[in-house]
Amino acid sequence: MSFQPQQQVDLRPYNTLGVSARARYFTSVRIQPQLQAALRWAMDNDQPWLLLGGGSNLVLAGDVDGLVIRLEMSGKRVVHEDDEHVWVRAQAGENWHELVRWTLEQGWSGLENLSLIPGTVGAAPVQNIGAYGVELKDVLEQVLVLDALDFGLKHLSADDCQFGYRDSLFKREAGRRVILSVDLRLHKQPQTQLDYGPISAELERRGIQEPTPLDVSDAVIAIRQTKLPDPAELGNAGSFFKNPVIGAEQATDLKQQFPDMVQYPLADGQVKLAAGWLIEQAGWKGRAVADAAVHERQALVLVNHGTATGADVLALAAQIQTDIASRFGVQLEIEPVVIGLE
Repeated sequence: MSFQPQQQVDLRPYNTLGVSARARYFTSVRIQPQLQAALRWAMDNDQPWLLLGGGSNLVLAGDVDGLVIRLEMSGKRVVHEDDEHVWVRAQAGENWHELVRWTLEQGWSGLENLSLIPGTVGAAPVQNIGAYGVELKDVLEQVLVLDALDFGLKHLSADDCQFGYRDSLFKREAGRRVILSVDLRLHKQPQTQLDYGPISAELERRGIQEPTPLDVSDAVIAIRQTKLPDPAELGNAGSFFKNPVIGAEQATDLKQQFPDMVQYPLADGQVKLAAGWLIEQAGWKGRAVADAAVHERQALVLVNHGTATGADVLALAAQIQTDIASRFGVQLEIEPVVIGLE
């Protein structure tokens, strides 16, 4: 298959933060042979390559050298089922939230807590997306990947993916594998996860005592819409910082200094803190660097008011990190992938 990429393409339409950066070369692929042709072209021409899905977990710090490949493969279907479960295969270019709602409309549960997370199916395993007590690893059966070294196809189990908190094999070995599809194991009977307080409160507010998975999804959507701005209206990359995990001794010391500090004990004895609480307590809500700002309602979200560059966003993030480290002795880690740094 012959291949000829576009040149000097502005990536602003392809990232939800809405920052401008140019790709030296760019292409969109809808079928596997197109992807293989693009990768072979990059290798034959000694060009680095970057995969792009929904661009919702991405900060473009500058122009991108090499070939940017936007995955647009679509399709979803049932590949297996038994009395209790159904296995759904979704292609990498499918919109994640639309997939979630489709599974719920079929009467299957498992993804409802992951409603309204932006991005594509192919990006979900990279970050091990999670929300409200559920992570992708809890429902993922396997992924089909294209090995960029030998162009072989391989199935990787959830264990093979080495999932961690917003982490995976794909994130640690970026550029080695291309996720083509994911298989998800869902429940035919409702298995709702309601441990997260705001979900229960939202369901109670709606007068729902025995919620269906679709009810839970509706509640999650309502909660997220009050917390997170719509990228179509205000550029953002979702939660910008990971919730930091610290030792029990440090957590105790901090609790004594800041009795209202939000803390979540973990099974391994460590303690997770709420990054948004730390940032809000430090007075960062609404503060800005150029057109990059901390969202006025949700301190965990950095937004682009129109003309911010990726460098502006990262400069703001760095100021926040320095301040939080100084005030609390806690290091904040950026959650989105940063591309284009020299």
